[in-house]
Amino acid sequence: MLFHPFEIAFCGYSGSGKTTLIAGVVRNLSAKFSIAYYKHGCHHFALDREGKDSWIVRQAGAAAVMISDPETKAVITGYGLSSRLLEQHVFADADLLFVEGLKELPLPKLLVVDADHWILDLFSKGTITNVAALVVPDDPASYSAFSIPVLHRDSISDVAAFIETFLLAHSSKKYLLHGLILAGGRSSRMGRDKALINYHTENQLLHTVSLLQPQCQKVFVSCREEQAETYRHFGIPIITDSYLGIGPMGGLLSAQQAWPDVAWVVAACDLPFLDEAIVRHLCSHRNPMRFATAFRNSQSGRFEPLFACYEPKSRSRLILRHLEGNNSLLAFLDESRLEELMLQNCAALQNINDPEGR
Repeated sequence: MLFHPFEIAFCGYSGSGKTTLIAGVVRNLSAKFSIAYYKHGCHHFALDREGKDSWIVRQAGAAAVMISDPETKAVITGYGLSSRLLEQHVFADADLLFVEGLKELPLPKLLVVDADHWILDLFSKGTITNVAALVVPDDPASYSAFSIPVLHRDSISDVAAFIETFLLAHSSKKYLLHGLILAGGRSSRMGRDKALINYHTENQLLHTVSLLQPQCQKVFVSCREEQAETYRHFGIPIITDSYLGIGPMGGLLSAQQAWPDVAWVVAACDLPFLDEAIVRHLCSHRNPMRFATAFRNSQSGRFEPLFACYEPKSRSRLILRHLEGNNSLLAFLDESRLEELMLQNCAALQNINDPEGR
């Protein structure tokens, strides 16, 4: 990833139809995805106008200037060591990023072939790498010598479908699914460790592991350091809290710190009505392009933060919120772009916190 987890570049010579193609694909996909666009040009451009307040202040030495009105914001800054971080932050809310240009960077690319086929010389020489497909102005069958997909430039729906399939397939290989059982609470209202209570043939810890294992490559238990010895006897990999005193977000951030490039299915240890069907539903409907996938309770209207799937891109946003003193996973879901699933059987995610609830 350079700028966004789901990025693809459209590369080709001027006049090959890149911008027209991108606009068509954006129109095709924008009802389903939030799409960001990064135009890289070789020529200088002016976003501001000489004599305007922002121009005067920037000429005076301001390192960054933001201009805004009720509908639009623009940031003007120069290149620096933090340039890529700025770009990543700006594009983070989008599901997809389309880049026009930057053919020299190791981005996955659609190579938009010009009428004279000049761009193919660079491709054949290995000057342009990471090419996922050719987008051509003539008969795709005439490019059979190339061992990659070939799409016609005017078949916008085919190009859009290829991009969606390509990026989702890439994510399923790169961003694996791990399970995390949150057992780091103090169980003060229950009076005993909630993870070790038996509602089924085995305790809640082992029961929840058995539900997550069919859907996840690995399953871990999240706990405090002083709990680790007790849980280690069950043979489950443990991630002890490195973010202390901030509740469930601390467990998730600790897991993301240990495994930053995986998605985490988080499940609290006190959900005795959780079953295989709801776990399977969450995992099969996971949208890796969003910050998270979560159920909304049809009765309360609230998201369920303690049984949800958090994608790798959520980590930086969670850390920023933590630094601001906002450690609520529910607030994170409320304020983030996520895949929303409706929970009809609300009892399935009912937790039990005290002896009266058993």
